[in-house]
Amino acid sequence: MLGYMHTPQMWNEVLADVTWAADSGCFRAPARYSDEGYLAWLAARPRDRCLFATAPDVVGDHRATVDLSRPMLPRLRAAGYRPAFVAQDGWTEGGTPWGEFDVLFIGGSTGFKLGAGGKAIAAGRARGKWIHMGRVNSFGRLRVAAALGCDSADGTFLKFAPDVNEPRLIRWLDKLAAVRFLPLGGHT
Repeated sequence: MLGYMHTPQMWNEVLADVTWAADSGCFRAPARYSDEGYLAWLAARPRDRCLFATAPDVVGDHRATVDLSRPMLPRLRAAGYRPAFVAQDGWTEGGTPWGEFDVLFIGGSTGFKLGAGGKAIAAGRARGKWIHMGRVNSFGRLRVAAALGCDSADGTFLKFAPDVNEPRLIRWLDKLAAVRFLPLGGHT
């Protein structure tokens, strides 16, 4: 049930027998990011347990993210990873390169995630994309991500007091598994 996000800036190895996802880390350290460095880092990681690898993105800027990520999406696929496109503030359905990725990662601001992000999720689900939401650090946000139709989510909740928060997170997931959601965000 639990996996984790891994970035080149973490400087640790992927744990054995754990599902993981790759985040380029471009948003956090754009000056240190390079496509070649990211691909070399990915080449040294186990592809078989990787849920997806994000293309680089620009926080809060859909158009800049499209321009930055499009060259990397086919390279991620050629490297054996499921490419993920990060939806950002300003997202438009028509301006999204749908045929070039397998996973739609809902990034951007909280306002975007809880607003237009719902439309992005519905559009992605209609195209059979895996949907992931980033920065989900509370039961309320996890419940919203599930109700909107996300397949997975990540956050830093376990980073702080993991001995206390892991059992809490497991309870949240058990609670969600017992609930049938009415669809939100315009999808069926």
